[in-house]
This record gives sequence, structure tokens and C-alpha cells, in this order.
Amino acid sequence: MGNVISWIQKTVLSIFRPSHPLNTIAIISGILGDQLPPASTDYANAKYQYATSSYGEEHHMNPALIVIPKNKDDIVKTLQYARSQKVAVAIRTGGHQYSGASSTAAPNIQIDLKKTFQGPDDRRIFQRGGETFVHTSVSFGLGEFNDYLGQNGLFVPHGQCTNVHLGGHVQSGGYGQLGRSFGLFSDHVVSVEIVDYQGNIREVTRANDADMFFGILGGSPGNFAVLTHFTIKVHRDQDYKGSRGLKSLFFYNPRTLERLLDILVEMSDNDDFPGNYDYCVSVLSSSNKLLDWFTEGGLDEKMREQHPEIYGDDGAPFWPRVIVVYAQWVPFSPSDVPDMGWFDRIREGSIFDVPPEIKPMSQLTKQWIFTNIREFDNPYVKSTHLTDSRTLGKDGWAAWMTKRIDAVVAPEANRVWLSAQLQCFGGEHSKFTTNADNGTSFNWRDSSLCVTADAFYGPGHKQTALDWHTINEQEGIGPNGKFCKTDRRVHWGSFGDYDLNKVWDVYYDNQEKYERLVKIRAKADPDGLFTPNTFSVARQ
Repeated sequence: MGNVISWIQKTVLSIFRPSHPLNTIAIISGILGDQLPPASTDYANAKYQYATSSYGEEHHMNPALIVIPKNKDDIVKTLQYARSQKVAVAIRTGGHQYSGASSTAAPNIQIDLKKTFQGPDDRRIFQRGGETFVHTSVSFGLGEFNDYLGQNGLFVPHGQCTNVHLGGHVQSGGYGQLGRSFGLFSDHVVSVEIVDYQGNIREVTRANDADMFFGILGGSPGNFAVLTHFTIKVHRDQDYKGSRGLKSLFFYNPRTLERLLDILVEMSDNDDFPGNYDYCVSVLSSSNKLLDWFTEGGLDEKMREQHPEIYGDDGAPFWPRVIVVYAQWVPFSPSDVPDMGWFDRIREGSIFDVPPEIKPMSQLTKQWIFTNIREFDNPYVKSTHLTDSRTLGKDGWAAWMTKRIDAVVAPEANRVWLSAQLQCFGGEHSKFTTNADNGTSFNWRDSSLCVTADAFYGPGHKQTALDWHTINEQEGIGPNGKFCKTDRRVHWGSFGDYDLNKVWDVYYDNQEKYERLVKIRAKADPDGLFTPNTFSVARQ
């Protein structure tokens, strides 16, 4: 990639100059929706997103104007105005991205779509060729979208966070609890509706524009066009009768964690493991919001009865360190039978669980959703890595990972709180793997395991979180790494260097793919309209 010019970096430096006229912003004429300049009462709340607490100034999350469009015409007018002023536009739906890439800095503009397309015509179910599809806008959150599907006996794989909105989720893959059995959320997309850099409104499919489809679904999100709606193929509960899901809770101790990770390793190292199964282990430090993870089954009542020490004088629980496990099985044919011994091994020693009883898949996907906006109300040092290793057992990864987690979870006064998720994705029978050649550009499809290990920190304790993270990187990633021999990351879990063109090789699995995306971006965004920050695929 030495011959690819880092256009993004040069552009960002030029458009961030204080002398630019849009630092004294004017309201765009003809817009029906809301417009919020920095001086407005609602600006501070509107610009806030998940990453603000950690990267507000560092990543320039202070747009010169926030436009909340009423309709597509408002989007067109905003893009036309931005082009005339030679500034860039950032596109936000939920604003949950780790490093704040859905925001920007003055003189650039942010288009916020989280409320724009929520009318009765923005979501509908239809049948075609014996299959079921949902046409939806980007403005719905995962929680409400899941509810909508469930009311109709439908489901699709997706992530856990209720406040993640569909626009960002679909453009960054939509990793979730059903990754092995059904693949990514975005694997199910058949068409997308966009407003391009010229203000044209059009539908893109793999058949009518393979390059644009490839770029939008796997290239850097929001850098090719404004995505407004998309059509996704969904699954019916009635086609998967007998599905089961387990959700178990354990008080944290390292022996329990290592045992659960050993089961994860057995699954991950075995390429022939059946594709019917999904398994994820989560670890939460004390002071977590456990009732947002367990919204069903009567956890609060049971804990009040059996563990009153958790509840203070005011009756509010102070949850200790815990491990939360999700395990699921789905029949792919009437003859498929689950291994109930597998479930029994996992739930051994749990203090509470929602047992693996037969449930419709739409109920299981709802059971996985985390109902709060964020895990801990603190700034963070985040990281997410994938591995293609099939020798994690031989390499002693479970014991090493347990030791690393214990180093941050065990101390009572380090003022650092962990939220970790460790999930199997791979194997020859995994849909995550077999969906690789579906016209999207999502990466690392040969991966076996994904680990997110986020360290939230209190005032004055950022260095503690950074030091813990640094050791994880040094010991876990690299030629002698316990986890992966090469650094593999995902757009939704970005961290570290914010100039994507410098670190493209950790987000994209080969140079040919990245260079193809560079050429697609050059055509889709010739003026840099969709280049609001450096976390963007470069343009030639």
C-alpha cells in the first residue's frame, strides 16, 4: 500500500482550520428538520455519543452543525450545502461506535438519523419466492427492531446492545450471539437504499452495483453514501422448532472462569464442531448493572431472598463480580438433536440461570439483549481482537486469559472495571465462515474466536487501564502471542491509531480487498464529502 496516498490525513488537516467560515455556522435554508449549532440549547446533548467520555477532544467530536433531517429531501439539501462549502458530513444513527467515528469536528456537519425514518412506511414485512424479508430504515434501535420481529414470529442474528441503531450495525457487520449458527446480521442484506454524494436517491444490490454493495457492507461505515433503508432476509420461528438457549450466572472466581473458557476452547479448536451451537462467556467487574443483562427469570427476587448482603440499606443492589454465559442450539433439520450434556457442563455451579428449555428463536434473541446504553458509566480503554488459531488449548490460552482477567477484576481498589466477552465464531460448519463470499467485504471470516476486553476507569486511573491493556497486547498478539499471531480487528470495535489508512491491515484481511475499496471510495466520494475524520478508507 506504499503507493496509496493518505488523502484523508491531508483533508482533515485542511478542513479543521479555525478560519473556515463554517466555524461561525449558518442555518441551512429549506430544511424541515431540526438544526443545532453549538450555541443552541440542545447541542451538547445531541452531540454526545458512546465515545464522548473517552475521545471527545482527541477525536474531534464537535460538529459545526447537527442536522436532524425530517426526510430524504433534508438529507439531499444538507449534502448539497456541504459540497458548496467544501466541508465533510458525518452520519450517525445510534452513535455507539467505540472510537466516535460517527462524529466529526467543525467546520464539518453531522447528520443524525436516529429519529428520521420511524414512520409506518419505514418498516414492513413481505414475502418473495417463499422467503420472508423485512424492509426497514436505519433509524430503529436493536431492541425495538427485535421486538418488531418477535411480534411476527421472526428473527435474524444481531448484536446485544439495545441502543445500537441499525444504520451503524448493518454497515459494521452486526456481530452477535448467533454468529456461528446464522452468521452476521449484514450477511442477510439483499439491498440498500442510499443518498449518494450528488444527492441522488437510489437502491443498490449486489446485482445492479456490486462495487457499491461491497463498499457499503464492509468498507468503513458512512464513507460511501448516506444509508437510509435496507431490505434484509429474516428467519421464521416455525422453521426452527425445538431451539434452546441457556443463560447462566456465576459469582466470579478464576477457577470457574477457566473451566468455562476451556469449554470455549474445545469448541473453537474443533473445526468440525456442529454449526448448531453458539457459546459466549461474559465477565463483569463489581458495580455492574446486572439487572440490565438479566431482564427475565426473576433474578432480582431470587437474589433478594438468597443473597440479601448484595442489597444496601436503601434496597439498591451492589452487584459483585460475575460471569454471564450464553449458550444456544438450533435445529437445522427435523432429525437434529441437541447435546444436553453440553448444556449441563456449562451450567454446573451456576447461582442462577434461564435454563435451556425449548423456546422460539425470536424469544432467545430477545433474551440476549443488554438493555442499558453502556456497561459502566466511565471512560474506557477498549479492545476487540479475532483469532484464527486452532491451537488455543495447546497454547494454554484459557489459563493465560483467566490470569489476565483476574489481574484487573480481582483487585478491590484499582478503580478499573472490566466488561469482557469471549465468543466462538469459527469452524467449517459456521455460517460466519461459510458466508464469506456473499458480496460484502467483511473481514477475517476464517476466525475462530472473538474477544472483547474493555477496561473502564475512574478519575486518575487511566494509566492502570492502559497498562493492563498493553500487557494483553504484548503477550496475546504477535508471532509468539497466546491468542493470535497477527492483529485482527473489527470496525465496530476500533481502538488505537485513528488513521485507518495507516492501520488498514488490521481491519482488512488482504491488500487486494483494501485497494478495491480505495477505488470504490474514490468513485463514491470524489470530493471528500463523506470523509469527516481519519477513520475512513483512503481515496486514490
